[in-house]
Amino acid sequence: MAQSFDIQKIRNIGVIAHIDAGKTTTTERILHYTGEIHKMGDVDEGTTVTDFDPQEQERGITIRSAAVSCRWRDVRINLIDTPGHVDFTAEVERSLRVLDGGIVVFSGVEGVEAQSETVWHQADHYRVPRVCFINKLDRIGADFYRTMDDITQRLGARVCALQIPIGREKEFAACIDLIQQKAIFFNQETRGKETIIEEIPSDMEDEAALYRERMIETLADVDDEIANLFLEGADISEEALHAAVRRATISLKIFPTFCGSSLKYMGVQPVLDAVAQYLPSPLDIPPIHGLDSKGKDKEYPPDPDKPFVGLLFKIQSDKHEELGFVRIYSGTLKPSSRILSTRLNKKENITRLMRIQADRKMLIESASAGDIVGVIGLKDSVTGDTLCDPKEPAILEQITFPETVISTRIEPESSADKDKLASTLALLQREDPTFRARVSPETGEVLISGMGELHLEVLTEKIRKDYNVKIRTGKPRVSYRETLKNPGKALGECHRQIAAGSLFAEAEIAMEPMADEGVPFEFRNRLPADSLVPFEHVATIEDQLREECRGSGMYGFPLSQIRATLLSAVYRDGESNEQAYRLAVAHAVQQILTSAGTNILEPVMKLEVRTPEEYLGDVTSDMAARRAAIENVSMRGPLQVITAAVPLREMFGYSTSLRSLTQGRAVYTMEPLRYDVAPNDVAQQLM
Repeated sequence: MAQSFDIQKIRNIGVIAHIDAGKTTTTERILHYTGEIHKMGDVDEGTTVTDFDPQEQERGITIRSAAVSCRWRDVRINLIDTPGHVDFTAEVERSLRVLDGGIVVFSGVEGVEAQSETVWHQADHYRVPRVCFINKLDRIGADFYRTMDDITQRLGARVCALQIPIGREKEFAACIDLIQQKAIFFNQETRGKETIIEEIPSDMEDEAALYRERMIETLADVDDEIANLFLEGADISEEALHAAVRRATISLKIFPTFCGSSLKYMGVQPVLDAVAQYLPSPLDIPPIHGLDSKGKDKEYPPDPDKPFVGLLFKIQSDKHEELGFVRIYSGTLKPSSRILSTRLNKKENITRLMRIQADRKMLIESASAGDIVGVIGLKDSVTGDTLCDPKEPAILEQITFPETVISTRIEPESSADKDKLASTLALLQREDPTFRARVSPETGEVLISGMGELHLEVLTEKIRKDYNVKIRTGKPRVSYRETLKNPGKALGECHRQIAAGSLFAEAEIAMEPMADEGVPFEFRNRLPADSLVPFEHVATIEDQLREECRGSGMYGFPLSQIRATLLSAVYRDGESNEQAYRLAVAHAVQQILTSAGTNILEPVMKLEVRTPEEYLGDVTSDMAARRAAIENVSMRGPLQVITAAVPLREMFGYSTSLRSLTQGRAVYTMEPLRYDVAPNDVAQQLM
């Protein structure tokens, strides 16, 4: 089976950064320079291609990741423009899981910000090679070199400048390419589409020579070939430097760094060249690992002629149809295919296959290993599910999403909207893995939970406008969790007579509390090698354990920070089925909860406040009154930056309070950090 596109020429990349660093504007320039769009949009005017959602246009921020395919030179780029706001960090998480490389955009004015750190460490976790683009160098206060130092110190990253700017702030005029040793000017009349290569200005020659020497020294530290040439004092060719940068980038030893201003059409084309030259193709990274039908570890190489294996990493719904985004790791996918959704042990239909251009879709006849495509036809699969050839079952590691931290009551305005609301909430949960809807066991209220107030605001607006459901909502409240006080173990049993015969299953489960590492649930299979329990029933047991934890513990809150281990299970042909194992698992969990007991957990946030020095004392005193544990106070430019861990319970109304304390001159960012055991007085109130 011949593949339609050379896999070596595919780049699956994301554009990631803190909010307002210029990600969407950079993406818009990329689409224009690659010929995908003829007129560039503007974020402030709500006319960009990737921010096509009405709320994105209204708010001027990216809410959901948008996938776009384009070509640069002879390379096809599958590019995902991700949100920068902390409430939508799950969009970044699931995008990074399937990407091979990234462009990280930093503001040359603000440098490394709180969400920059979060997305950088997410990319570290998935071992994603990156190039850095220091943007907004035309702004007052912008400093390329300070931002480089900031990246090195705050992120612990070895940056390697391949360019330096000519001019500062309003005088920023061009970039110097340190490998070519030329100045690159960007023609403003053609909006940067035409680049002009000139000699380095005489007053910049010494600075360019200094930074070229530093670039070569950095490469010599991480690449033997350059080290040998450097020690011999030999001239190092452009080809040798490009090859060394590529090797060091793919192995995460360096992060090539570029400069520019996307808004002023400067510096984006060299970044596109860097994507093609330095970031990996699917063949340049290690094959993904998963489990085969016998539960054994297996590699899935990016070979179009192997059985199909893919990961559903995003679902996007509208009134007409549901679109799934799939990263194909192995094999080839075609329209009208029957594939297996492993977690569900259920076959699904792929009716149509699409190349996505933000809000435009093009039908395609096939897609092969290494590609990212849109699929139509999935009914029950959700984000994180493995899709594969039914003849060769496989399961890839699921994407782990952070716990929701905030919830609110939601109810339909009339009984006519009740069923409509229920189906809409179910659909939104399939689309957004950090959105939860559940019925409170105490009050019977429907509670929706998310990552922050903006997240819930966006979702409720979507329910009203996109799905035309009239709803009322309550005030936001903290989402608490429970975890086990002690480890526990129990044998869950299902011995039942039913009309069609009998149901039988036994499963011995151990559960224990985990230290919070951002993982709410972990499953381990410790069945003996000679176990007769089929693979699909082990998957059912894991799925039911997850469901039990999403339910409620002793005090009505979902369980978290739980490690569950399947120790043993009994199978009888003809009597043991999915329903039997689900009942056995539920029986085991209830026994464990009763014997082990639970603690209540409260969400703790990472808070970063930037304030003029004269307000430092008032701000820190107010933080102490909110039970904040201050971790660091440092200077960043003219401002004091305070980093602290603080319970979310204490942070409602903080923006108003901070404005009042600092006459509106301080700003803050806040993101989920962890769940901690709630103090006794808080726990007693909740109980």
